[in-house]
Amino acid sequence: MKSYKFTVNGKEYAVDVFGIEGRTASLSVNGVPYSVELSEEVQQPAAAAAPAPRPSAPAQAPEPQAAPSAAPAGAVSSVVRSPLPGVIISVDVKEGQAVKKGQKVAVLEAMKMENEIQADSDGTVAAVLVHQGDSVLEGAELVKIA
Repeated sequence: MKSYKFTVNGKEYAVDVFGIEGRTASLSVNGVPYSVELSEEVQQPAAAAAPAPRPSAPAQAPEPQAAPSAAPAGAVSSVVRSPLPGVIISVDVKEGQAVKKGQKVAVLEAMKMENEIQADSDGTVAAVLVHQGDSVLEGAELVKIA
């Protein structure tokens, strides 16, 4: 485990990196566990004593992005994102399943409350990007709808 102290916009974060596998880092920020997707795959050093690579800005959530307005047939038309950081309690859809706007796709526990996450458009689930028990940051992609 490697520990870091980050200051982002004047706020200090204690970040413990437990390990990095491919493009996924397992870490905790101020004691809250997260699984973070890195922008590129990290090669592990050959020596076990070498320090773990630093993930880029782990303490800051990605900025939510608007869904594309027009997409070619078969392409992803919308992405359901996490409205706040928390833990996925359940995933209620599967790839290939038809969904309607407002249909529950997952349940997120945040601040000891369960939050129902809903599809933001009609379509077919193109990808489920989270599993039960995953920790997610605000703005994290949960489900892609085509």
